[in-house]
Amino acid sequence: MRAVDLSLMRTVPLQRRENKVALEWFAAPPEAGRSCQDFLLALPDILAGQDFRRVVQAIVTARQQQRPVILGMGAHVIKCGLSRVIIDLLQRQVITALALNGAGAIHDFELALIGATSEDVAAGLRDGSFGLVHETGSLMNEAINQVMMRPEDGMGTLLAEQLLQVQAPYLDYSILVAGHRLGVPVTVHVALGTDIIHMHPAANGAALGQATFNDFRLFAGVVSELSGGVYVNLGSAVILPEVFLKAFTIAQNLGANLHDFVTVNMDMLMHYRPGENVVRRPPMVGGRGYALAGRHEIMLPLLAQAVVDGLQNTIDSGI
Repeated sequence: MRAVDLSLMRTVPLQRRENKVALEWFAAPPEAGRSCQDFLLALPDILAGQDFRRVVQAIVTARQQQRPVILGMGAHVIKCGLSRVIIDLLQRQVITALALNGAGAIHDFELALIGATSEDVAAGLRDGSFGLVHETGSLMNEAINQVMMRPEDGMGTLLAEQLLQVQAPYLDYSILVAGHRLGVPVTVHVALGTDIIHMHPAANGAALGQATFNDFRLFAGVVSELSGGVYVNLGSAVILPEVFLKAFTIAQNLGANLHDFVTVNMDMLMHYRPGENVVRRPPMVGGRGYALAGRHEIMLPLLAQAVVDGLQNTIDSGI
């Protein structure tokens, strides 16, 4: 075996090579007093920097063209202290529909009741008291059980009306109530046995199933209008990506012919189901998908500020 002679190697001029990185895409250095819009423009036009700007522009364009921006949201987003950001986006008509999982509805409900939420699970497991606080279980199940007399109402509506009925002290911090007041669909999607209120003596499996099924049908109707719009899955690893995929299928089956939409998964870690059911599979029908990884408490306020600035700049420029 003879060693190769590297002097025989053929080379190509550097200027003829196609490059994946160029100086014009680089980030700008920090600058005191920079606006959010300028900060966004200063991000590198590479990888997540490029994707973030494209997601912002997709949301801005969708609302400029009166197309939907649908948010599917996991419970941890609320526990990160972001309810007021979400409510502001509802009030600004940036978010046109919102879906919660069962835990998200519980945290929202408790915040409205007492201004706090999220118990020490490990401590409650020792004596079997985990999840069995009286007010949360009794009031939420009382509201959901109303579906037996109001068979077309969804869980989101029933819970919002219950908070209004009992005059919860912190109503202005409730996403459920904000959606109800604004006429924005807020749906709640549960899997039986996954939420603390399912352990409560007042829980009724038939009512839970009917109320969340009604919301599923409503959500499918919302998704059927997704063409030209944006769907964002924020912090839900299983329930909402599955619900979205089924709602998308229903829309297509009933003739929606969805196209020109954008799907986005935002989470601290990238999981299988949102990757497949949000970012990859639906866009193959006729859209584009993006994945943005990062802490909710940083990424969502940054996205919200960038979108609000983008919409305001559009107004200021007279477009």
